[in-house]
Amino acid sequence: MIEELLPEAVVAVEAYGHEDADPLFPEEAALLTRAVAKRRKEFAAVRSCARRAMEKLGVPPQPVLPGERGAPRWPAGLAGSMTHCDGYCAAALVRATDLASLGIDAESHGPLPEGVLPSVSLPAEADRLRRLAAERPDIHWDRLLFSAKESVYKAWFPLTGKWLDFMEADIELTADGTFRATLLVPGPQVGTRRVGHFDGRWTTGRGLIATAIAVPHA
Repeated sequence: MIEELLPEAVVAVEAYGHEDADPLFPEEAALLTRAVAKRRKEFAAVRSCARRAMEKLGVPPQPVLPGERGAPRWPAGLAGSMTHCDGYCAAALVRATDLASLGIDAESHGPLPEGVLPSVSLPAEADRLRRLAAERPDIHWDRLLFSAKESVYKAWFPLTGKWLDFMEADIELTADGTFRATLLVPGPQVGTRRVGHFDGRWTTGRGLIATAIAVPHA
């Protein structure tokens, strides 16, 4: 699912289920001494995806340790993103010379819990969701908006090292499988340009919603 949303330069590896994960590196395992079994399986499965993506890019498999605010620390020369939800995980990696940043997210394709949408959406976004729901009632647009905001943050943070609130990006979803996230705070500097928005893509299938953003250098 994720790979179809990203440019050809990106290597994406996904897994349905968390049972066939590779063993963790010792420094990864040390982070999970108090974690419940579900957390350990998800942690290991998504890192297995990441290491397989590294191999496809010709990079020796290495530990993927959390850095500031939990963002994964990638080997030098790589940019990437990871996601996991019930029964699914994926990692996407690219050479840093090919893209400035990546953000991916996957969620179960169901409605958000009651009361969550107002806390993650702007009034204009909520209005657009109502129109989209009338056009495509088969899509849980509230969950899709949440996923897109997660992808925005994952693409934003490696470029800025700063928090981005749900209300600091205005996302316009379209029924054709694309979206644009207009940043409502000063955007990151990428090369000689100031980024004012991120463009992304979305898809659904196998009970999931997936979103992805690729930030070019120019």
